[in-house]
Amino acid sequence: MDDSSGRKFQKELNGGLVGLVLLAVLAETDEDLYGYEIAKRLASANEGMSIFKEGTIYPVLRALSAGELLTSRIVPSYAGPPRRYYRITEQGRAVLAEWKGIWRSTRDFVDRFIEAKAFGDPKPSVSPGEIA
Repeated sequence: MDDSSGRKFQKELNGGLVGLVLLAVLAETDEDLYGYEIAKRLASANEGMSIFKEGTIYPVLRALSAGELLTSRIVPSYAGPPRRYYRITEQGRAVLAEWKGIWRSTRDFVDRFIEAKAFGDPKPSVSPGEIA
């Protein structure tokens, strides 16, 4: 298997996780954060390297805002273009709680297979005499 298949898998996996992680980052602060600040927090949580490309964060932030899971406001910047700051809404917190549960269930399910726990005890669940 070449490195490109690993990158493709990571990209597909990340596609579904970016929203969950962004909501979680914003739920952990009382501050409004702009995209670059969020990207820095993601990187610092992973020893300086985010698994998400910075360019993928902004469209997801906009989509979460459009879905009323985040509020946003634009603030002029003296050092460059205006910055859009985001804050999680109560609806966003509720969705985050739901998504966390879904993530944990999914993670646990996958772990059972990749750690070979899903196959458990090799004994059949019925005795040979019960098979019709």
